[in-house]
Amino acid sequence: MAATNPRQAELSRKTNETDISVTVDLDGEGRSDISTGVGFFDHMLEQLSRHSLIDMKIAARGDLHIDDHHTVEDCGIALGQAIAKALGDRRGIVRYASLDLAMDEALTRAAVDVSGRPFLVWQVAFPSPKIGTFDTELVREFFQALAQHAGLTLHVANLYGANAHHIAETCFKAVARVLRAALAPDPRQPNAIPSTKGTLNG
Repeated sequence: MAATNPRQAELSRKTNETDISVTVDLDGEGRSDISTGVGFFDHMLEQLSRHSLIDMKIAARGDLHIDDHHTVEDCGIALGQAIAKALGDRRGIVRYASLDLAMDEALTRAAVDVSGRPFLVWQVAFPSPKIGTFDTELVREFFQALAQHAGLTLHVANLYGANAHHIAETCFKAVARVLRAALAPDPRQPNAIPSTKGTLNG
């Protein structure tokens, strides 16, 4: 990937429910500056950044007096849009990746196709509805929004696990690692779009 074409993006998204700004660098070092007002979610986004090596700055103000739903979902939307913007026409990327990721008793599989065609397959069940005050159902909502707006075909399956925190964290780390691999520049075809159709934008 040419140094004169950095894979970076910045955007803002403001609604009656949230006000979010996002900056990403796909060729970063996994540095993050995350502030959403939702502590557990901040921790997960830091893991996503660190293990994908995508530098991320995410600042969000949302209607947390209602619940965390709008903030989590809208962060997924904004982050997905920023990744799509940074990718441009998706030229020169590896495109595909899959991985099994272990954390203590939990094992989660993630696979991604950076296809431009959004789709989420989610086979994750949590043993409890909450992690602290965080609703575990919001993990899926985040990845649904991320896949939809980044243009990812994303499959996530928890194979086993007993601790809800560990299951959630393996989901974020597994997705991070497949993004790291799939978004990487392919040295064998640095200027080619990896598709016989000649496009990865839908």
